[in-house]
Amino acid sequence: MNFAFTEEQDQLRDAVRRFMETKSDEKEVRRLMETAEGYDPELWAQMANELGLQSLHIPEAYGGQGFTFIELGIVLEEMGRALLCSPYFSTVGLATNAILNAGTEEQKSALLPGIAAGETIAALAFTEPNGRWDASGITMEAKGSGDAVTLDGTKMYVIDGHIANTIVVVARQAGSSGEDGIGFYVVDGDAAGLTRTALTTMDQTRKQAKLEFAGVKATSLGDSDTGWTALSKTLDQAAVCLANEMVGGAQKVLEMSVEYAKVRVQFGRPIGSFQAIKHKCADMLLEVESAKSAAYYAAWAAAEDNDELPVVASLAKAYCSDAYFHATAENIQIHGGIGFTWEHPAHLYFKRAKSSEILLGDATYHRELLAQRIGI
Repeated sequence: MNFAFTEEQDQLRDAVRRFMETKSDEKEVRRLMETAEGYDPELWAQMANELGLQSLHIPEAYGGQGFTFIELGIVLEEMGRALLCSPYFSTVGLATNAILNAGTEEQKSALLPGIAAGETIAALAFTEPNGRWDASGITMEAKGSGDAVTLDGTKMYVIDGHIANTIVVVARQAGSSGEDGIGFYVVDGDAAGLTRTALTTMDQTRKQAKLEFAGVKATSLGDSDTGWTALSKTLDQAAVCLANEMVGGAQKVLEMSVEYAKVRVQFGRPIGSFQAIKHKCADMLLEVESAKSAAYYAAWAAAEDNDELPVVASLAKAYCSDAYFHATAENIQIHGGIGFTWEHPAHLYFKRAKSSEILLGDATYHRELLAQRIGI
């Protein structure tokens, strides 16, 4: 692979960064954090109509632009840098990939154009109260088949589940266990019997919800015989997306730390001249650059649908989780007392780093998964 981005990809990054700097500054992030929806509908429409971000990696046959995970990674990196409050990750990074991996041609043609046009907000309901990310964590049972499916049970920590128009639910056929019998099911956000409750979370820049299903009617998405294969691939692709998003946040806090170290004067000299601060910034730089290498390589593997994807997805998720969290913690330390205050944005990145670390499984989980996948 070529680690250098093309001229067109650099132009995409520049365009998205300018857009994010204008539309997702700290004041706007704080405003949206306090809203129940957690996003600006006008900005969501603008993202679709002016930049085509929701349609970026959706194939042209379904109303998309047909780009790859490399371009998607660039966009997510810039969104992570700006702490964008938006249902983009849930819609594009999770639900869209689930539909692409599991849906039939007819289902893709029905569901994806609305997402591409910015008309549909979608969510993937996978985790349950047990909080597990593996096959054994899926206990919700689906009764029936085809268009005559009913769902009963609870899904937790569903990103943007309280505002989604379309919800892709992961459940299993009655009597199945392990990786067998797992399937995807599509539910309307306003379906009868579905109760959606927004959760109070540490990181309010990314909203989550509890979804309770009581005889909710659903439609099977694709074939349950290949459900776990499609789900595993979807989660690997989501891990790649999240790794690239975390890299953007890590780069931003590194820049914040270096800039503050240059202007903050203590004992008559900038604190950046002290060896301890130099070492902190140097360590952060090394980790952030290494995280970029891991995230970019994983994006290439996803774009090529390479056999290495399962391995590099877990590697990138584990390393980028650690690097981002460490960078945000060091950013607070370098800023000193002001870094702990509500008025300073350092804590916003710290909370996003912590929530991203746990999302899709923490670093320890992915290191164990990596070891299993390479046969250790």
